[in-house]
Amino acid sequence: MTLIIGEENESPTSQPARQAAQAAPLAAVDQPFSGDRWSLVLPHRERLVHIARRRLPSTADAEDCAQEALVRAAGFRNLDSHRVGQFLTTTVLRLCVDHHRARMRADRAMARSVAAPSDPGPEDSTCDRAEALWLLDQTRRLRGRERQIMMARAAGRTTRQAADDLSISVKAAEGAFTRGRARLLAASRV
Repeated sequence: MTLIIGEENESPTSQPARQAAQAAPLAAVDQPFSGDRWSLVLPHRERLVHIARRRLPSTADAEDCAQEALVRAAGFRNLDSHRVGQFLTTTVLRLCVDHHRARMRADRAMARSVAAPSDPGPEDSTCDRAEALWLLDQTRRLRGRERQIMMARAAGRTTRQAADDLSISVKAAEGAFTRGRARLLAASRV
């Protein structure tokens, strides 16, 4: 005869009765979203909020993750009532990771939308052209060196390169540029 530890002198007819007694309390807990299931998971709420709060930027996000973990546990079909704490901890940690991933995706999408160059509309092109023509007209009113330096700078040359082209000192070119810029600014305010 084989002796099973923990079942001393138990008759074969009492085994189904013992199994039925064990299954009866578990049956209510095994029902998803039952009152017993909620009473099993709700005591973990504060601990879950604390875990999520350490990993998320706001209290509201932490509470949302904790609540989502509780709902998932309450609705999980094969929840082991002896491992509810571990299930909830794992679920809330994964929800925190999902939250960070969603946040990073949104940040990347926002950066792409902001950094994407936009084609100027026809009104922008027209205004830019009109402003350029006005500035060109204003440079014609400048004196010789001032106008030459301003036109060289408008063409993309540096002050040093413009000074070399005109065979003047860099100091004289910088002075002419400063005076020319001041005249153009004064003309734009009028």
